[in-house]
Amino acid sequence: MSQFEPTPEEFPSKRTYTNPVYNGYFADPFVWEHEGVYYAIGTGAAEAEGEVDEIGKQRVFPLLRSEDFVSWEFAGNALLRPDAALGDNYWAPEVAYCDRKFYLYYSVGHEDKRHQLRVATSDRPLGPYQDIGEPLIDPESCPFAIDPHAFRDDDGQWYLFYARDFLDTEGGVRAGTALMVDRLIGMTKLAGEGKVVLRARSDWQRFLANRLMYGDRYDWHTLEGPSVRKHGDRYYCFYSGGRWETENYGVDYGVADSVMGPYSDAGNEAGPRVLKTVVDRVLGPGHNSIVVGPDGKTDYIAYHAWDTGRSARRMCLDKLIWTADGPRCDGPTWTSQII
Repeated sequence: MSQFEPTPEEFPSKRTYTNPVYNGYFADPFVWEHEGVYYAIGTGAAEAEGEVDEIGKQRVFPLLRSEDFVSWEFAGNALLRPDAALGDNYWAPEVAYCDRKFYLYYSVGHEDKRHQLRVATSDRPLGPYQDIGEPLIDPESCPFAIDPHAFRDDDGQWYLFYARDFLDTEGGVRAGTALMVDRLIGMTKLAGEGKVVLRARSDWQRFLANRLMYGDRYDWHTLEGPSVRKHGDRYYCFYSGGRWETENYGVDYGVADSVMGPYSDAGNEAGPRVLKTVVDRVLGPGHNSIVVGPDGKTDYIAYHAWDTGRSARRMCLDKLIWTADGPRCDGPTWTSQII
């Protein structure tokens, strides 16, 4: 907490919270509001580890519900499990609402390989969500795609941001997982006009040196978890870089004048500018979403972080601050915060 901020005790009538806001394992949190109620969906422990229990055989992806943005309760699992042959690892779900229908975007695969993007639909925010029966991208042409994020522009057009693998290193970029965007047709089909959003350029974005991938060894770097916000007349693509298990993982962003780019994240060479580890307090904060708080105007960034014992990734919330130098987060915090 900043020394210039009021303490919660000075405003006893205000609602407060302390991170993490939910004690269960809840990675890659996507938070949204619908008809005055807040919902969150994320990657649970079973989905992350590929450990399918009896419940997971029927439904995957934990859901949370909150009436006040502060107290969160488990509300069941969202997705009716599709064909088991697709894999046991389900990652990074996000929900979009369009024309009275909810669309759940996610990836499924086998451990950290052969992940494909898929979409499921429901008439209710808590589901159940039914997979539409086909991938968004042909796995033969794209053998690894994760972290889908649907973004609606001011004109009503939807776009899908996601992460996929790249092996080239031309122009100073690093081999590894990085970000793409494509236009959505009717919420369940991509236009096939995909463009690169951002590629890794910096050492802090390294996932693993000498990593065996696609039959060769690479100095592998990772950008993942895109989340897009339009502020003023510019588009900000937030992303997480580095290795999700370690303290170098954090949140940065690229900015563009058009939703399809080109984007630039120049200025982050020394490390992530939005969220980063606070040693001995908060480890590896990342994979964020952005939601407006109960006052109807304050942006909050929802993200996961490890506890100091690295026992679980849990959901956290902190204010997103728009500065003259770009977006920054008033966190990560671990003390009582005022909503």
